Amino acid sequence: MSGTAGRGTALVLGGGGLVGIGWEAGMLYGLARAGADLTGADLVVGTSAGSVVGAQLTSGLLSPRELYERQLADPAGEIAAKLGAGLVARYALAMLRSRDAAEYGRRAGALALAADTPTEAERRAVLAARLVSHEWPERRLVVTAVDALTGEGAAFDREDGAGLVDAVAASCAVPGVWPPVTIGGRRYVDGGFRSAVNADLASGYRRVVILAPLPVGVGRLPSPVRQAERLRAEGARVLLITSSPEARKAFGRNLLDPARRAPAARAGLAQAAAHAAEAAAVWSGA
Repeated sequence: MSGTAGRGTALVLGGGGLVGIGWEAGMLYGLARAGADLTGADLVVGTSAGSVVGAQLTSGLLSPRELYERQLADPAGEIAAKLGAGLVARYALAMLRSRDAAEYGRRAGALALAADTPTEAERRAVLAARLVSHEWPERRLVVTAVDALTGEGAAFDREDGAGLVDAVAASCAVPGVWPPVTIGGRRYVDGGFRSAVNADLASGYRRVVILAPLPVGVGRLPSPVRQAERLRAEGARVLLITSSPEARKAFGRNLLDPARRAPAARAGLAQAAAHAAEAAAVWSGA
């Protein structure tokens, strides 16, 4: 698309494991508390961690403060996991061997399909408990994933026939850690294996705020900065907020550690004040 973006507001929530969920929740509460409430976005795009936050935010059942406070609770029911050095090395090798994002998605999908993980049912139960509503919201929520066989990106919404819990489980299905999720007879893995934020899905919106716990792109995958620049080139007013050095320290070394979710949430809350004025200006069009 070229020219001036024509629709309203879009909130893009990127991936980042359990710490990403915490940081985004803290950031959204901190922004709202400082006068930049983004919860009324016309479009919410959620990738991996962002799909969880997006589903909670658009449910209408939680205020930003309640969403934040949920991150401070005891993470009972979460299954502990770790992105080990060996798995990260396999990701890196798959990236080096891939000519484009789709080929990388296929390689990551093959890794996921061959891995020994908890069952789909076990993992689905965790995601079902994490969400306060299992129904798609009235406002437009788009949840991203990657087809494990083709490597192509998928964008689920209430019109696709996929259940919300299944869509979120697919978006959070880290290859080699969690099982691919079956939707419509196909298997899907983490949407972050197309892009950390998938901000291109906000194309056509006039005002866009992107929250990116993971600020960099990897290999063939476009960085949040690059995707934000493309939206600006279309005529959108865009604010990209990435995790601060202090927040990344709070994340620790394991993005999937349930014990790091609360420190990440507090770090997001603390960081929000630095971005509130600009976020409010972008959101209002001032």
